[in-house]
Amino acid sequence: MMMVSDDCLVECKIDDSDEEQISTPPPPPPPEFASKASTPTPKPPTPPAEPTPSTPSTPPCPINRDPFGINKHLKVEVSDVLAEPTTPYSMDGVWIYSLVGFEKTRIWTYRCLSLLFAVPLAFLCGFILALLACLRVWFLVPCVQLSNTFLPCLRSVFICAVNVFVAPFCMSLALCCSQISILLSNKDFIHKREKDTV
Repeated sequence: MMMVSDDCLVECKIDDSDEEQISTPPPPPPPEFASKASTPTPKPPTPPAEPTPSTPSTPPCPINRDPFGINKHLKVEVSDVLAEPTTPYSMDGVWIYSLVGFEKTRIWTYRCLSLLFAVPLAFLCGFILALLACLRVWFLVPCVQLSNTFLPCLRSVFICAVNVFVAPFCMSLALCCSQISILLSNKDFIHKREKDTV
């Protein structure tokens, strides 16, 4: 019997992927050997969808132009302003034309004034808001943050200056004033009261 040394042995690793490759189906046969019935007919390519004509890029008009109710106090109806009592009343035509005139005047005056002033005032409001935002972002908040950073250092310097210069002076002044005493006798009190009564 022949013995084999360990140096001659070769380590072989078994890979699980080989088993998966074995279980996969075989490749299709060459085209000359394949049956014509099994080949699927290619589908015609679908034409690309035509782009829809683009509309001008204007923002859509919102249904509710005051979603947060900022101008609730401006919702004035005709009945809030004009009213007739039951006994002395005008003719029906006068009343109807008065209501129509009121509504049309109010609506068209607002539309004409907004046509003149809406866009410039909107630009002005946008400019003011942008200016305030810029000042807050680039000036106010950095100043506050820098002061929060440097104030502890200044506080420690100020406390040292007070402890070195101001506190000894105040303590010596307090010691000097602590030796002063004021005594009031009963005579002084009576004399003062007599002066007040005279």
